[in-house]
Amino acid sequence: MVKEEEQPYQLNGRCLAYHGPLLYEAKILKSHQAGSKDVFSKEKKEDRVEKASECEIPKELENELSYYIHYKGWKSSWDEWVGLRRLRPFNIENLKLQKELKNAALNSTSTVSASSGRKNDPTKNSSIASTRAGKRRGELDLDKEEDYLRRPEINILIPDPLKSLLVDDWEIVTKEHQLVELPAKPSVNDLLKLYRTSIGKKGGITEGEILDEFLAGLKVYFNRSLGNLLLYRFERQQFLNLTKDPEFNDRELSSIYGAEHLMRLMVTLPALIAQTTMDQQSVATLKDHVEDFLKFLDKNKKEFFLKRYENVSPHYEAEAKNA
Repeated sequence: MVKEEEQPYQLNGRCLAYHGPLLYEAKILKSHQAGSKDVFSKEKKEDRVEKASECEIPKELENELSYYIHYKGWKSSWDEWVGLRRLRPFNIENLKLQKELKNAALNSTSTVSASSGRKNDPTKNSSIASTRAGKRRGELDLDKEEDYLRRPEINILIPDPLKSLLVDDWEIVTKEHQLVELPAKPSVNDLLKLYRTSIGKKGGITEGEILDEFLAGLKVYFNRSLGNLLLYRFERQQFLNLTKDPEFNDRELSSIYGAEHLMRLMVTLPALIAQTTMDQQSVATLKDHVEDFLKFLDKNKKEFFLKRYENVSPHYEAEAKNA
């Protein structure tokens, strides 16, 4: 068990947290260690202990170190449990990144109105860590929690137009309360196949095998991450409804969701990869694949990001608030 002073983030301390692809300042209110029956917090410098069973910790976070956070300037109804993959330390380097991302968002060519009365301007992630397509497809080789912050991050630039699309998507879903039409066309599976076809036999058999491993790993990451990492709160009820629909029972999530959600994965990869082990050669290879794939998405953005969103019913609005 990790002692509090050894944890990456301290109770009542500040951090930067991802809400989708965007970074915000937040405060650590509570902490829960993997498998523990207790949740810890501090009030007026006094330690408090609650039963984990009474704190509504998401099932997917029960067996990992997680924190209950409050976004600065947001209503408490937005407070939520997040894992390490959603957090960044509150330091000069990450504050600089936050400023750069904010400027990028403000300068974007978004077609969505930015005058939504929000206190916090959305920021955009301009760099991500390399993804991993190792021998064991999609398997995360999780380190001990104490080693989390020691993992290096590999910066990969995302084309500016894709950053703008991420912000547009965030605005439409979280501010305008619209949902991406599902099933998406093209789907994530379609996009991966189109990219593979565009590469053809370049680089020979060995290079082709490495590329196939990369795409297979990316697909596994997407299917495993979507339900607990890539959805905005307003979309969770749509996802729950989808899982109950017999029409989609035997279908992979990557065959239902499309480019918008795939891009959310691309900006979340840094935190996911920070929990894995990889050698420098693998890092360099995967960095090249990720950047090339992003260029492909950018080149074909008009065909892939169709901005097909739909309005929701009052009944859905009510359900989404309780999801």
